Amino acid sequence: MGHTSTRTNHSAGESARLVIAVDGPSGSGKSSVCQEAARRLGAHYLDTGAMYRAATWYCLDRELDLDDQDAVAVALEELPLKISTDPDHQVIMVGATDVTEAIRQSRISEKVSEVANNRKARPLLISAQRDIIDASEFIVAEGRDVTTVVAPDAQVRVLLTASAEVRLARRGLQLGGSASSEALNRQVIGRDKRDSVTTNFTEAADGVGVLDSSDLSFDQTVDSLIERVRDVQETDPAGVSRPTVSAQAKSGSEPTSGAAAHGKNL
Repeated sequence: MGHTSTRTNHSAGESARLVIAVDGPSGSGKSSVCQEAARRLGAHYLDTGAMYRAATWYCLDRELDLDDQDAVAVALEELPLKISTDPDHQVIMVGATDVTEAIRQSRISEKVSEVANNRKARPLLISAQRDIIDASEFIVAEGRDVTTVVAPDAQVRVLLTASAEVRLARRGLQLGGSASSEALNRQVIGRDKRDSVTTNFTEAADGVGVLDSSDLSFDQTVDSLIERVRDVQETDPAGVSRPTVSAQAKSGSEPTSGAAAHGKNL
């Protein structure tokens, strides 16, 4: 599986080997929260769910039967994926095709679990995710099993969650009220149920802190995550130095619109 990641340099300060891993169910806000936290911290940002979505798009574009696990795994060995880790400029390319918007379509949302739960294909994507994280000195990575499988040794590990009612409401806002309650349940509750076959993202593993955003605003949730990062930086354990966050990193080096609601992606 071919893959590359790109990011422009946000911070001119001291670099540090620091990994922030965040997992959570659909609609918990992990993508928008983690992207904003990375922006403020001057860190790289990896949306692992986008990689599964891109893989799903690739398979559907080739009209593969997603139930054929062998065919999907063989196809993904050749997946020409390029994903940006710049929180201000998220671009996902498959070959020469920009799929950044296409992978958010309902047809992908309703099929991505079939690829994510493919036990022959999943290791390929996990390996690619680890490569991207290992190549980054300071990164916020989020998904379903980042805290337990992809980066279990991350210095900061958080399970970001919210009540089912709140998650459904957030996903409805994200879709602009265009989805029926049945479709929302299918995208949020149904997908979580399907994905729970291979990963446990509803309960925190040992050493993973819980951040419940049910009663928190977007900014409060971001602040809480950053506070946990700062706690680790202040403790300054062996192998972790304190990255300097420049004013440019906090504001973003390129004009970009901030996420107005939780659950921007996955």
